[in-house]
Amino acid sequence: MSGARPTSERIFSRIAGETLLAGYRLFGRLVTPLLPLLHARRMRRGKEDPARRGERFGRASLARPDGPLVWLHAASVGEMNAAQALIASLAETGVTVLLTTGTVTSARIAASQRRPGVLHQFVPYDTPGNISRFLDHWRPDLAITLESEIWPTTIHLLHARGIPLVIASATMSERTRAGWNKVPFVARRIFSRLTLCLAQTQADAERLAGFGVPRVEVSGNLKYDSQKLAADPHALEGLRSALGSRPRWLAASTHEGEETIAASVHETLEARGLADLLTIVVPRHPERGEIIANDLSARGLRVARRSAGEIPDAGTQIYLADTIGELGLFYRLAPVAFIGKSLVPEGGQNPLEAARLSTAILTGPHVFNLQDIYTPLIDAGGALVVEDEAGLTDQVERLLRDPDAARHVAVLAGDVTDAGSGALAATLDALSSWLPIPARQDGT
Repeated sequence: MSGARPTSERIFSRIAGETLLAGYRLFGRLVTPLLPLLHARRMRRGKEDPARRGERFGRASLARPDGPLVWLHAASVGEMNAAQALIASLAETGVTVLLTTGTVTSARIAASQRRPGVLHQFVPYDTPGNISRFLDHWRPDLAITLESEIWPTTIHLLHARGIPLVIASATMSERTRAGWNKVPFVARRIFSRLTLCLAQTQADAERLAGFGVPRVEVSGNLKYDSQKLAADPHALEGLRSALGSRPRWLAASTHEGEETIAASVHETLEARGLADLLTIVVPRHPERGEIIANDLSARGLRVARRSAGEIPDAGTQIYLADTIGELGLFYRLAPVAFIGKSLVPEGGQNPLEAARLSTAILTGPHVFNLQDIYTPLIDAGGALVVEDEAGLTDQVERLLRDPDAARHVAVLAGDVTDAGSGALAATLDALSSWLPIPARQDGT
């Protein structure tokens, strides 16, 4: 009788989990007629591409090529950039890689980075009809998702069709674990259907295994192995020529509120004697460019906009780089960069892109989404934390007036980045058992 209760609990857990997940799928069917309204609202806000509307409902805009196909999903720009080396390595094996993302910005960057053997589509909404249409068309041999993307209906249908699903560079924070613990019946039914989780850290692995993932390995963080951000050499040379020896710094991947802080820093540093200073602002969402330009111009600052084809001249104070996929250009131009989404409580942006391009890194305190990356950088002195506008002003001034100090910070960041590499090789090794092998052209 001692084993009766655990057995009953397991049965109850399984039934409860399946019932709740079936309810989720039913809800997806019920809201399907409303999804076009949601999509239309997102289009009006610039968050969807009207020309590719069907993709969000599982209707492919491209033909499926013959041969094996790996579906790789990266939610947005950060995950997609982290996955570039993995995508390139998979394509080199001869399989077709279907890359899906969920944001307009990531789709534009994917288009600018087009490579043979890689196709891009928007990921469908997670309802039975949408995902079924998507899978019917693409018939992936393997599905890979990045970091922490968990979509119950997608996981259910992949499992039902026998398609292996791997989460690469997988993360699960303590906060996320606590959230899943509120619905343990559901969590175990979802995570038990994953084929493999390749965790970033041992702590991530233990949390994932606790929810019943059949196989968990620690492979590291793919962000450490991502390629250097690209830059058009002609654009780089043209801007270097236009800027000459002017002191400049970069406010990168800024979010609302941080452009105003960057403008205030600029004004203060000019008043402190950096009269020839140029501040480069790269907003995370370039579609905000017009609003940002108007706000900064209203302060009396002279703004040039890259999206308008403008090049900064001697009178330009703010260069607003409101374009897609050019952050690598500006990291190469600026010896000092503040990485945004961190002076506002939003969780931070990836600093490793700056570290790879020898830019001294400054960050605000709000980097909770990337604590595993920022902690070793900060501990090593490869990233400097500023608490507010005054702190940012002081550090930008110090590093611009002392280039050796800026170079030292950049070198330390590069050392941390190099030490963290190895995730790509570990990921490819772990995936080898599930990767489809393309048939040779001679048919063997």
